[in-house]
Amino acid sequence: MFGALSSLRDRPLPELAFLHAVWEDRAPRPIAEAPGAARLVPASDYGLRGRNYYSIARNPPYWHCVPGSIPDLLLRPQVGEKLAAIDARLALEGVRLFLHDAWRPRAVQAYFHDVWFPAHLRKSQPDLSEAELALEVRKYWSPPSRAGAPAPHSTGGAVDVALVWQDDGEPLFMGSLFDDGSPLSHLDHFEHEGPWPSCFSHAEARANRRLLYWVMTQEGFCPQPHEWWHFSYGDAAWARYVGAAEALFGTARED
Repeated sequence: MFGALSSLRDRPLPELAFLHAVWEDRAPRPIAEAPGAARLVPASDYGLRGRNYYSIARNPPYWHCVPGSIPDLLLRPQVGEKLAAIDARLALEGVRLFLHDAWRPRAVQAYFHDVWFPAHLRKSQPDLSEAELALEVRKYWSPPSRAGAPAPHSTGGAVDVALVWQDDGEPLFMGSLFDDGSPLSHLDHFEHEGPWPSCFSHAEARANRRLLYWVMTQEGFCPQPHEWWHFSYGDAAWARYVGAAEALFGTARED
């Protein structure tokens, strides 16, 4: 099982200090493309599987269709081409990518950044100060796009992605729900042995997160240290990650 991909499941993640620094630096980056140059295409044009998580009601922990969400999975052509190459590599061993989200309307970003997640934190962690709450929100939700500082998903360069079996679409075990806003979702959570070093669930989640990390980063995507599912190409985070002077993509669509 997994064939040529097995070595990636066994390959530890690198130390993430640099990646954390990339995400803590939210300064705007110059943008290479001219305004209005963006083109978004459906992920299905590249044979990619997926379903927009925010446009359905069976989407724990939300359990409702998110205001402003759309059913489409839209992305930049350059991103679609890269994902298709990854998908073809995985398919040789019976695994495929599955997209939960791609380009995201500003209304969805604002709903989670300004409303839903702060309310969740105030309820679940009532002792947080407002400053601590703001820092916790920032780990998982970028501010809605503003001039010169597009949120990653607003560029069409960011995707939220998981792994499924090619034959029946059954998800591979990643160790948490998609969008789990807690340390359980951190990219390297299962790299640490914890109290149960021989736990099968721990080992399987670690192996699958490693596989997703390596196939995505080897194709040039930038990971997010707090979310095992988030990867981007061409946005400001990617530019900081690869040392580029400019981001390739600005806001893809004003809405």
